[in-house]
Amino acid sequence: MRKPIVAIIGRMNVGKSTLFNRITKKRTAIVENEPGITRDRIYAECEWKGKQFTLVDTGGLDFIKKEELQKKITVQIELAIEEADLIILLVDVKEGINPDDFKVAKAIREKNKSSILVANKGDVKGSELKLYEFYELGFGDPYIISAEHGLNIDGLLDRIISYISEIKIESEEEENIIKVSIIGRPNVGKSSLLNRILGEDRIIVSEHPGTTRDAIEIIFKHNSLKLIFIDTAGLRGKAKPKEDVEYYSTLRTFAAVHNSDIVLLILDSTQGVSMQDKKIANYIQKERKACIVILNKFDLINDNVDKKLFIDEVRYELSFLKKSPIIMTSAITGYNMDKIISKIKEVALQYSKKIPTSVINAFIREAISKNPPKYVVGNTLKIKYATQTGTKPPTFLLFVNNPKLMYTSYHKYLENKFYETFGFEGSPVVIDLAKKRGERETV
Repeated sequence: MRKPIVAIIGRMNVGKSTLFNRITKKRTAIVENEPGITRDRIYAECEWKGKQFTLVDTGGLDFIKKEELQKKITVQIELAIEEADLIILLVDVKEGINPDDFKVAKAIREKNKSSILVANKGDVKGSELKLYEFYELGFGDPYIISAEHGLNIDGLLDRIISYISEIKIESEEEENIIKVSIIGRPNVGKSSLLNRILGEDRIIVSEHPGTTRDAIEIIFKHNSLKLIFIDTAGLRGKAKPKEDVEYYSTLRTFAAVHNSDIVLLILDSTQGVSMQDKKIANYIQKERKACIVILNKFDLINDNVDKKLFIDEVRYELSFLKKSPIIMTSAITGYNMDKIISKIKEVALQYSKKIPTSVINAFIREAISKNPPKYVVGNTLKIKYATQTGTKPPTFLLFVNNPKLMYTSYHKYLENKFYETFGFEGSPVVIDLAKKRGERETV
């Protein structure tokens, strides 16, 4: 069943992200005292008393500011209202009613959606004296809470599930789900590329680098396949301690990589591979995630450039990303964008591939016959038996006479033979060693 969608809507700095984090019980949205931190829709799966729903955090509406970015945030909120089954209209009881609260209420009322009026910051002494003001919004009795201190949150959740219990949701067939994180330096076109894939302006795109601050999860269906794209903030160099928002954004990005199956590493074709790109790629490799390298902005490259040579240079610079496919794209013109989804599906299959034990052992015997291990430390490595112990990534356990006899070059030889024989495009291959069952050593 599709889960009901509950969206938190309100003007700027009323505590939407704090409430979102309180309900989800984790720091999913970035929370700072600076208004306007949340810019895109952020989703989290929630459960209360056996009832499941999807919670959406949104940017704050500011009807005074007219700049382009605020206009785009407004569009994001309108879309969130449109898709929501229930809306939490959040106001600040400490400050009292604000002219913008009326405008937010009007935007919700025009969509004729079920709503709960919630007055935040109710832990402040005397705040209840301003509560009556909010009846003017026409949303009934305000429910007073403190998102920061957890006041009345359980009661709010009770109200949420009482509303969503009445909502009829269409059933969905079980689907394969692939989590794909989109990683790269600021301003390489991550959000533009994702919007092109989705076919809508789902992520706010600005010419200013660093527009995406949170890791944004977006569900995209392609036939029977469900992809969850995670758009992340651009990774700069090491953030200074005072740069709290960027620091938390970096943590979200690392968490996004950790929680994904496949990483799209986006590079700027006009700048080549930078040291920061290498650091990001190294982190992907350490996390043992499947990876596809995207050379974006290829429309800005001179037509005389030798594409094969260009790709070979990138592959050399990122040589530790084993067998990762490289796709040249342009999010602006749409060049090669149709190849990304099909390549994600291919790499996902490789990342989940399972090889029969009999086939693995025949492969090991052939590899040894073509290139036997050398004599090391008074002995020679003997591989007695091999089996696959896991997928995502493909993981193989080799039972040997002595794990210390596996020298680096022979490990690399076996790893390369795995790729050569079984494919595993874009996926790392893990080879574990054990002298006997229960005694494992990773090389």
